[in-house]
Amino acid sequence: MMMSSSAPSSSSSSGGSSFFTGFTRLCKGLCVILVAGYILLQFLPSAVSYLALIPARTIPFAWNLITAGYVEQSLIGVAISTVGLLFFGKLLEPLWGTREFLKFIIVVNFLTSICVFVTAIGLYYITTKESYLYTPVSGFGGVLSGFLVGLKQIIPDQELSILKIKWLPTLVILVSVAISFFIEESGSYIPVILFGIYMSWIYLRYFQKKPETSHKGDPSDEFSFSSFFPDFLRPILDPIASIFDRALCGRSKTSEESRDDTLDASHLPGSDSIEAMRRRERGARALEQRLAADKLNASGGTEGSPHVGAAENV
Repeated sequence: MMMSSSAPSSSSSSGGSSFFTGFTRLCKGLCVILVAGYILLQFLPSAVSYLALIPARTIPFAWNLITAGYVEQSLIGVAISTVGLLFFGKLLEPLWGTREFLKFIIVVNFLTSICVFVTAIGLYYITTKESYLYTPVSGFGGVLSGFLVGLKQIIPDQELSILKIKWLPTLVILVSVAISFFIEESGSYIPVILFGIYMSWIYLRYFQKKPETSHKGDPSDEFSFSSFFPDFLRPILDPIASIFDRALCGRSKTSEESRDDTLDASHLPGSDSIEAMRRRERGARALEQRLAADKLNASGGTEGSPHVGAAENV
């Protein structure tokens, strides 16, 4: 009887642990880098001058445009980054592929660092405050915020407890800006989050290659810049966003049309929105299959436990 009573508890524990399994090898390796960077700063604090982004020293130490994104200066930061990387990677890497997932991280991290550097230099010349030049800026928050943009693209209508996933990047922006009014130290990570979201959208909107087609980006209206804002603001934002849209993808569209002499389905009117819809459907199905697999793993042991107990009682 003692063995039968212990069976359900062991099966339930194995079912609960399935939620913490299935993490990709790439994400585990990046987590090791994040943790190692944090430990290095604890034993060698001077390393922050060479690894973090310090705008006044970036010209000789240009490599910190790359390394800054993988160095966390606080325990809370490294905890959030590692957990977020594992769970976001569990959802996005199987859909994008390992190579594209890593490319997204590298590109977004680098572009975010460049934007933060340029912004800090500009703020220094406007305010003459040297803190903009010598405050170390680092962290994985820009890429984590970018993952939210990826989820918005793939499964925008997936509902959470209080809102849909497509509003998560907007919520993060609002919360970050609100916090900046009360916490002075937030100035070191707010730009990373904001530019991480924007650079992620730029990459996914215009440059991410689609293996199923020869096109790049996601030109659908559901993933436009104005989709990050309430509907009543879109008539104001769409004309402004269209200027950047023509600047960023006008040439690529022209070259593609001149290169393709035959008219296929990818050039038909409305084909972009149809392709985006198919991509979101595939993402939703993949997410549902992954969640269903986790539920089966969690319930598989509990369903088998009564049979085990009956056999032992006999």
